[in-house]
Amino acid sequence: MSYQAYQKAQTSTETPSEVEYRLFAQVTNALIEVKNQPVTNPKTIAALDWNRRMWSVFSSDCGTKGNSLPDQLRAGIVSLSIWVSKHSSQVMRGAESVDSLIDINKTIMEGLADQARLQANSQQLNAESAKPVNASL
Repeated sequence: MSYQAYQKAQTSTETPSEVEYRLFAQVTNALIEVKNQPVTNPKTIAALDWNRRMWSVFSSDCGTKGNSLPDQLRAGIVSLSIWVSKHSSQVMRGAESVDSLIDINKTIMEGLADQARLQANSQQLNAESAKPVNASL
């Protein structure tokens, strides 16, 4: 019961950008942990699969009706998802390394962190502007 309460509190206090950042961080850390492991290692396979599935979900979300992201950004995410899938296959064949996948994820994380900061600043400004003005001044 307390675990469910923790999950609810965590998701209710995080912005969408913060949730996405946290997911990217978890997946990227999994990739970093296996980057020097053989591609036949079950942990390597699982990390690559998790990364590919995450990108696939983001790509699918970009195609859903009502997605409010700008068209150019959605197209970029879809293109990156396709690249991630192809590159992951090359990593599994031993033709490429995990490093590029890690780099892409870190770049996206930087953008999400910037977005989270902007959202937090906007919320703070909105909260400050909603404060009642002291009539005695």
